[in-house]
Amino acid sequence: MKVCIMRHGEAGFSALSDSSRTLTNYGVNQSNLAGKWLKQQNFQFEIGLVSPYLRAQQTLTELSSQVSVKRVETNQFLVPGGSPSHIADVLAILLNDGVENAIIVSHLPLVGYLVNELCPQVSPPMFSTAAIACISLLPNSAGNLEWFHQAE
Repeated sequence: MKVCIMRHGEAGFSALSDSSRTLTNYGVNQSNLAGKWLKQQNFQFEIGLVSPYLRAQQTLTELSSQVSVKRVETNQFLVPGGSPSHIADVLAILLNDGVENAIIVSHLPLVGYLVNELCPQVSPPMFSTAAIACISLLPNSAGNLEWFHQAE
């Protein structure tokens, strides 16, 4: 299974809570460009797992206007302080169910820790906004970081 792990696009700071922060115009553009780039790489996603936070939801909405995401699930554990091991368990279930391509949209620091959870040989990378890591997962083995794409 290929898993793309993405940090949300650039978000503003004017909000009543961290969870209600919205994408800036630049963040919307970043998310669209990321979707276009993934489409150029011939990605189509069977499932998108997304944080309940507004900026991540908006990022996946913009991205999926450019590249196919057949099913979207909001996961309460995809928040900044979420558990990478819990998300790894969710991915193991999807892998066992035959899912071939998944995308995750979440936040710092979780996105970096999740890469490290799936690929223990890789230090947690620092994700800029709208950056994407692609990991190849096989049953019962460590993942392989295939590439890391920084937003332009």
